[in-house]
Amino acid sequence: MFPLEYPLRVLKEHRNKRSVVMDPFCGRGTTLFAARKLGLESRGIDSSAVAVAIAKAKLAKVDVEQVLSLARTFIARHSRVSVPTTDFFRQAYHKDVLPAICAIRKGLLSTTAESDDIVVLRAAMLGCLHGPVNKVPDKRSYFSNQMPRTFAAKPAYAVKFWKERELRAPKVDVLSVLRHKLDRLSSFELGESKTSRARLGDSRYARSLPTSFRDFSVVVTSPPYYGMRTYVQDQWLRAWFLGGSEEVNYINEEQLQHTGTDVFAESLGQVWRNMARTTADSLDMYVRFGIIPSSKVDAKALVRSSLEHSGVKWNEVSVRAASTASSGKRQADHMAAVSAAALEYDFHVRRA
Repeated sequence: MFPLEYPLRVLKEHRNKRSVVMDPFCGRGTTLFAARKLGLESRGIDSSAVAVAIAKAKLAKVDVEQVLSLARTFIARHSRVSVPTTDFFRQAYHKDVLPAICAIRKGLLSTTAESDDIVVLRAAMLGCLHGPVNKVPDKRSYFSNQMPRTFAAKPAYAVKFWKERELRAPKVDVLSVLRHKLDRLSSFELGESKTSRARLGDSRYARSLPTSFRDFSVVVTSPPYYGMRTYVQDQWLRAWFLGGSEEVNYINEEQLQHTGTDVFAESLGQVWRNMARTTADSLDMYVRFGIIPSSKVDAKALVRSSLEHSGVKWNEVSVRAASTASSGKRQADHMAAVSAAALEYDFHVRRA
């Protein structure tokens, strides 16, 4: 996971300049959130609809009662909505909980509005969709049977896991779980998001960087780790909630290419080339980059190669080892997954 402390530390150095911030791999909006906390405008692009939905919420204003009222309206309006009947969904959610989830899903998919209430409800539902089961009913923060909160286990594995341990999906009150999530979101004291925006796109291509997104002077980002090819699959359940398939999609067209280090560097270089198209006079780029240990690749050499592939002249200001990403690994313990922490480096480069 991309820790909030990193973009906060970096952006504090640019706060007095009133810099506009860009994250071409904005993910769930950590950089955008950091910029908002510091009163800076920001732009974000990501190829994942799940990530963009969550990132947008970090730029929205939270009104707990209005969002809950909207959820309540959707549940009443779509009370006869059809629900998935696969073994996974029957095991993942209590029979009284799944219809409410599907009713809110239908309500969100049926509206063309992009109000803050819609944006926040959508993101809150994604955040509550799956996670560990709290033994104390009043403190439950997720709708599902036992699952990690950062990724959705694959259906066959999850069903086997639940059956072997005789785990049953909890009967939770959907609105109560949502309130718990929304109360946490509203506790943050944030400034106005001004003209900060997040959009769905592929940062490798110019079409994803319209004129309105080219006024930034600082880039803070963390590209997908080399060797990690499962971003799409890990978010399959949240993708379903946003209108996707009930089955896992194994196609990775909207991602950096991982078929070799040269291909990856060239693919990442396309992103850096696009970043250099900013209309600002100067450009500082901060990149946290990692590899999974099994890849046995020199992360620093790979980043430098990608910068060369961009065809843009960059001056390397600094590079240092970052702390490992083990903090994100603990979520996998809920489904007995085993993986080593990624090795990370922080780069600061400046367009010459």
